[in-house]
Amino acid sequence: QVQLVESGGGSVQTGGSLKLSCEGTGTDYSPKDMAWYRRVPGQTRDLVASINSDDKIEYARFARGRFTISKGAGKNSIILMMTNLEPADTAVYYCYRRNWGGAVFWGQGIQVNVTT
Repeated sequence: QVQLVESGGGSVQTGGSLKLSCEGTGTDYSPKDMAWYRRVPGQTRDLVASINSDDKIEYARFARGRFTISKGAGKNSIILMMTNLEPADTAVYYCYRRNWGGAVFWGQGIQVNVTT
């Protein structure tokens, strides 16, 4: 059973940076794709950025130019480097993994607060 654990969240001031990490355990197989999502309070959970097995990357419009997704040292890990953060980025950020067989797994989520 795959488990995803996020780390690196916290509080930063407007314009600051934060690095989120996601470590996957419970499998020896690489994912079809992994991604970061976020849920702003009172809103839906939306894609932030994704990266697939061929290293194809996609960003949400709000993330492009400010956030960078990358694979970590392990095949089941991903990184989200966030820069120039804004109060609108305040949300719970979730790690996502999809297996080649179609199964989807989510991390518990990690809080990011951006203050003025």
